[in-house]
Amino acid sequence: MDLKAHIRKVPDFPKPGILFYDISTLLMHPAAWRHTVEALGAAIRPHEPDLLVGIESRGFLTAAPLALHLGLGFIMVRKKGKLPGATTSYTYDLEYGTDTLEIQADAVKPGQRVVVLDDLLATGGTMRATVDLLRKQDAKVSGVGCVIELSFLGGRKLLDVPVASLVSYDS
Repeated sequence: MDLKAHIRKVPDFPKPGILFYDISTLLMHPAAWRHTVEALGAAIRPHEPDLLVGIESRGFLTAAPLALHLGLGFIMVRKKGKLPGATTSYTYDLEYGTDTLEIQADAVKPGQRVVVLDDLLATGGTMRATVDLLRKQDAKVSGVGCVIELSFLGGRKLLDVPVASLVSYDS
C-alpha cells in the first residue's frame, strides 16, 4: 500500500516555510491505518520490546494501537507538568532554548526493553532526548520507530539504536 498517498502535506504550518506532514488523513483511512500498524509491528517485533513508549502527542496515536496489536504495555513521554504523580525529567537543547520531557517515575522498570515511537522523525532531537530519558530510568532502548522519516534532516544520525520508518521523504 502506498502510505504517501494518505499523508497530507500542509505548507506553512505551524509557521511560514515549514511543510507539515499530516497523518490525520492516514488515520481517517481504516485500511491504510491498519496497514501502518501491522507494518510497524513487523518492523519493531524483532527488537523484542516489553513496552512501547509514545512521545506526546502524535506518538500516542502510533504507539497505543501498536501496543494493543502486539499485546504490550504502553507508556507516555510528555512535556513537563502534564503527568500526575512522581516523574523523572530530562531537559534538552533546542535550536532556540530548551525543552523538558517527563515520564512517570514508576512507568518502566530497570532493564525493561522498550521501543520508542512517534509519528515523524525529523531532526531527531526529541527522539534522542526520549531515548536519554528512558536510559536515565535504566530502561534498555532496543529501537525506535516512526511512520514518517524526513531523511534529508538527518535525525537518525543522532540515534544509536535501530530506526524503523515506513515512509521516507528525501527533500
